[in-house]
Amino acid sequence: MSLLYIKNLFHSYSDTVLFKDADMTLNKGEHIGIVGQNGAGKSTFIKICTGLTVPDEGRVVWDKKIKVGYLDQYAKIDDEITIEDFLKSSFMELYTTEEKMNELYIKSAEGDLTALDKAGKYQERLEMEGFYEIDTKIKQISTGLGLDAIGLDRKVVRLSGGQRAKVILSKLLLQKPDVLILDEPTNFLDKEHVAWLSEYLKNSDNAFMVVSHDHTFLENISNRICDIDNGKINKYYGTYSEFLKKKEMLREDYIRKYNAQQREIKKTEEFIRRNIAGRKTRMAKGRRKQLERMDKMEALDTREIKPVFDFKSLVLNNTEQLKVNRLKVGYDYPVLRDIILSIKGGEKVVITGFNGIGKSTLLKTLTGNMEKLGGSFEFSPQVIIGYYEQDLIWEDGKMTPIEIVSDSFTKLSEKEVRRHLSRCGVNFKHSNQKISSLSGGEQAKIKMCLLTLSPCNFLIMDEPTNHLDKNAKEALKKALRLFRGSVILVSHEEEFYKDFCDRVIHL
Repeated sequence: MSLLYIKNLFHSYSDTVLFKDADMTLNKGEHIGIVGQNGAGKSTFIKICTGLTVPDEGRVVWDKKIKVGYLDQYAKIDDEITIEDFLKSSFMELYTTEEKMNELYIKSAEGDLTALDKAGKYQERLEMEGFYEIDTKIKQISTGLGLDAIGLDRKVVRLSGGQRAKVILSKLLLQKPDVLILDEPTNFLDKEHVAWLSEYLKNSDNAFMVVSHDHTFLENISNRICDIDNGKINKYYGTYSEFLKKKEMLREDYIRKYNAQQREIKKTEEFIRRNIAGRKTRMAKGRRKQLERMDKMEALDTREIKPVFDFKSLVLNNTEQLKVNRLKVGYDYPVLRDIILSIKGGEKVVITGFNGIGKSTLLKTLTGNMEKLGGSFEFSPQVIIGYYEQDLIWEDGKMTPIEIVSDSFTKLSEKEVRRHLSRCGVNFKHSNQKISSLSGGEQAKIKMCLLTLSPCNFLIMDEPTNHLDKNAKEALKKALRLFRGSVILVSHEEEFYKDFCDRVIHL
């Protein structure tokens, strides 16, 4: 049974075609992982499915009887509401039914004989819809996503961005929509919570579509893969690893058939050219008609975008380069206290810990973007910091990548700016688009480009892999491995850092 039907989808931005005559269906019970290179159109596809973006052409039809749930991390929430009350609002209709039932029971006690029968029907409905298991359901999901560690009595206003996203995801899971749509849900989850969500989704009877660059996560949850490539949405049956094998085989087969057709076309054109005015003119004209009627295969864009990141390392000896002593960090109150830490030159340290525990706050304090609340920290005089902040925030969203890089490095010519952007995986078209119109992965590459142009000897990076595709992650891993300076890296992806880090600090 088709829950979602997409036919002849065409959509472009400026002169960049994202989808061209693309088709796709979502059927009952399908667990779909959506993949594609940065900038291929994954987030745009999600917005088209949720109605946030209207496509230029094509049909997008949902089954009218189903309920669709979309994870909007930036949805408005009453700041003064507690986490528990926000989660309970998922069942507002049932709580209203309970109130009506209680009112009827009171009336029946006062002698209204018809009220008792109505109250009984309300109670049957509450029992059937699991009203009396609400607290158990909330406990299960809040524990799985780590909200119980934060405290369900905490108000939304006191939550970090990652914690807030967890709360919104928890409510969405409690509502149990017929179709769940998630865009990069693992970006704000810790390793333990990614594992819990993975099991939850894998065991779900309902359909879902998930965009993710976490290939281990996709392998665990998906029984279908939709690959957005060359303007098409290609659907593969099976796991993520099976998809990779099938895609490679199909691509090789297509290229082989395309090359064979091109040889045949060239041979036929040569025959027509030699014989169109000679004795075999009738045969040549017949061949020309055959050629005109031929269903010609389109050339595939087989070029994979493989960025190269190269952080310019300044000299740094292997003595102590950062000393932290009983440091307290936070906003109005400490979220982390009594931090004692020492990092030597060339040492690569990874910091992990629950979302909201204060990892980003610690990095912002060390880089001077926040005031410390107590204690001390001191960098060696020779340290020059390169900082990658995870938030994709720009002073002017209308500026293009070329303008942004040129403004930061005024001595570079436009040709040099384009070369650096291209090296970091930002193509010609994207380099001329408004920064706000680009995908998270493309924006992350531009931030990385700015960092590669700034010589340093101490890199401080906050979740740099969040929006990067496979090739960009590999490029970043190689760059960090070759970097001769010190590194503090906040990351929740063990697969990314385990090969090059010297030490892991779990907060």
